[in-house]
Amino acid sequence: MPMFKKSMLVLLAVVALAAGGAFYAGYCGQDDAVELDAGAAPVREMSVKESEIVVYVAGAVNRPGVVRLAEGARAKDAVDACGGFLPTADTNGVNLAQKLKDGVQVTVPEKAPVAAQGAPTASGAARSLPDGMVNINTADEKELDKLPGIGPAMAKRIIEYRTENGAFQSPEEIKRVKGIGDAKYEKMKDKIVL
Repeated sequence: MPMFKKSMLVLLAVVALAAGGAFYAGYCGQDDAVELDAGAAPVREMSVKESEIVVYVAGAVNRPGVVRLAEGARAKDAVDACGGFLPTADTNGVNLAQKLKDGVQVTVPEKAPVAAQGAPTASGAARSLPDGMVNINTADEKELDKLPGIGPAMAKRIIEYRTENGAFQSPEEIKRVKGIGDAKYEKMKDKIVL
């Protein structure tokens, strides 16, 4: 075989071996990269977000705002995440055992000055206010039933709404209860307080 053909054959063999080695190294490196890309990090990050809820805490807390909590959290967890209650908070105005859902608002009302409402005794036994006024955040079914246009079934709905959504922040909020529209609200608006 002529010398030219031998050197050409050797050169082709070296190039083929080098190309094969480079291909093999790249192939093995891609497998590792694919395994890392398909690893647990993105899946773990996604599952953390799925097990969180985001709620807005407003009212008489130290740092009101939006907080992230674990799924299944209670209203107490949301209040704690916001630094706890202010001294003026009406802790009975929020159901701390209420299970929270993503996107809800937890509102902690402030204590109403006793002189302004003029009612509750020192023992807290009296719930109805003078002059036929009813506190829609604390009244029981019997007291709510005294309001114009409110019967026993509607009184239960008001209490259910209050339990699920927290205390009313304004008298107009009572219109969010199913069955209470503008006309019914107009009849009772002068008889309700917070």
